[in-house]
Amino acid sequence: MSPRSLPSTAAGAVAAAVAVTGTAATVIAAVAGALDRLARGAFEEPDADDASEAGDDAGEAGDGSPAPDAVAVPDDGPADGRRAAGRPGRLLVVGASSGATGGVGQYITEQRKHLAGDTALHNVASPDGSGTRWFVAAAAKAVADAARFVVRDRPDLVHVHCSHDYSFVRESFYVLFGRYAWRRPVVLHVHGSSFDEFVRTDSRLLGAYQSLVFDAACRVIVLSTYWKEAVSRRVDPASVAVVPNAVDPSEYDAEGEDDAVDGEGENDDDLANDERATDGLHVVFLSNLIERKGVSEFLDALETLDETDSPPYHATIAGKGPYSDAVERFAADRPHVAVAGYVSESEKRALLSAGDVYVLPSHAEGLPIAILEAMAGGNAIVSTTVGSIPETVGPENGRTVPPGDADALAEAIRELIAEPESTARMGRTNRELVAERYSWEVVTAELREVYASCLAEGAS
Repeated sequence: MSPRSLPSTAAGAVAAAVAVTGTAATVIAAVAGALDRLARGAFEEPDADDASEAGDDAGEAGDGSPAPDAVAVPDDGPADGRRAAGRPGRLLVVGASSGATGGVGQYITEQRKHLAGDTALHNVASPDGSGTRWFVAAAAKAVADAARFVVRDRPDLVHVHCSHDYSFVRESFYVLFGRYAWRRPVVLHVHGSSFDEFVRTDSRLLGAYQSLVFDAACRVIVLSTYWKEAVSRRVDPASVAVVPNAVDPSEYDAEGEDDAVDGEGENDDDLANDERATDGLHVVFLSNLIERKGVSEFLDALETLDETDSPPYHATIAGKGPYSDAVERFAADRPHVAVAGYVSESEKRALLSAGDVYVLPSHAEGLPIAILEAMAGGNAIVSTTVGSIPETVGPENGRTVPPGDADALAEAIRELIAEPESTARMGRTNRELVAERYSWEVVTAELREVYASCLAEGAS
């Protein structure tokens, strides 16, 4: 007998078993992760981007406040009517959403804003911090979040966002409970820069658990063909849907003016016009200033450009993180390099709209929202051959180089700043590409198709 045909008493027993098992799995995974960190002497919180608790631009939304647990969106009538129109009915989104822009947190905020129907959020974001106390607090909150989930009203559909490692096991509880206890279709949305390495694990136990979770999902959403191939070792490819990240191109002004900026920040004009009188194209690096984002290689590349016979340029580096001091020291005696530090949402848009070349030399990525935002701002892109980036950036709209290769990065930047007209064409191409493939209008329609197919299968 399938779980969907169980009588209510048996279903209750299954619900209790799944709740206990899922919560236990979360705690066990957390303990295992702690032991692994202790063994490596690296007891700290996950990368902000992968944990979806800070974004690629290290800014935060509007007033900096977190999203509420539920959001009211237009309702076109009863659930059956919404389903017939391809809308999800009562949708419950599960994921780590702290109100920061960039990464999964920003995706969840935009997803809920653009979807029609009743949409609620079950926020599983971990507290900020690092070390043993942070781990204990994070594990306690994970258990509390799971307990809170069990008593929620049952939705029509569950959409779970997860990354790799601890995030996957934490969010797996919601997949299993939604599918087998609530008997609702569950969409599992995979993010994370190292998810490909995660599914290549040598652990048979972890591999079997990954397959169990994937099999419980009606659909597994990935960001590109690369990621579909990566997860297909654990799930039937027919159950995998490719839906890319998205941005709203109307929020960016590719001409470098501030008409599209809503004025939230106090320095929008300064960021949009900083160093505009300097000869040469405007090169922008906007990201968390962490090792994985290739900050060191970017600084080395700029140093190479300065020490060789290169075309003039000016650069802005925005973001904050462990490399902030190194960035400040680098720019101290270089008047053509500006350091913006932390930027708000409106300042971010103004800066990307004023740029000509956006550089993100990451060591690992999924499909960076920051690249899509820079494309919407009319920038040519210089990035690396990791994750979904080669499927997004090619010779017609930018350059890609091997990760960690500062010399190749310098040469790619040199090529673009030496050909302003060609680079401007790349920027226009990127604006068109975002509108055609990576806009929220397009991606929302694709999400609705996934939801409709899952609801149809659940009703059959």
